[in-house]
Amino acid sequence: MATREWILKKNCSISPKQLAQAYAALCVASLFVATYFLVHGVWLVMVFAVLEMCAVAAAFIYFGRHATDRECISLSEAELRVELVQAERSRAYRFDPRRVRVESPEPRQRLIRLEANDERIEIGRYLTERRRQEFAHELDRELAGYRIQV
Repeated sequence: MATREWILKKNCSISPKQLAQAYAALCVASLFVATYFLVHGVWLVMVFAVLEMCAVAAAFIYFGRHATDRECISLSEAELRVELVQAERSRAYRFDPRRVRVESPEPRQRLIRLEANDERIEIGRYLTERRRQEFAHELDRELAGYRIQV
């Protein structure tokens, strides 16, 4: 059978370069306004502008660390390989495709659970509830083809 591969990831609508440009524009605008008030004797505005820029920077850093989070699932005759990448940390799991059981998620409750032997993992973090159900059924259909060959 042919190898199948699915990549499940977030829909990031802004690149790191665009994010840096947006942050720079925000900083320039905030500093411009804060400097105006500083010149007129209201120094407290500058303090809040700096606090704002620090808070936004923290949020952008968090976003940047998780922008490439994904789940890569590949199915071949030899194995079902699941790679989970979260915040630049990667974990890979390998299963025998003839022994994997796919547990479809119940509505609004959880992710897709894959079980084989004593190992369990959950996938589908980046899918909507409806797509998660569809993907669970698709993966189960693909794995059924491998179970028949035993």
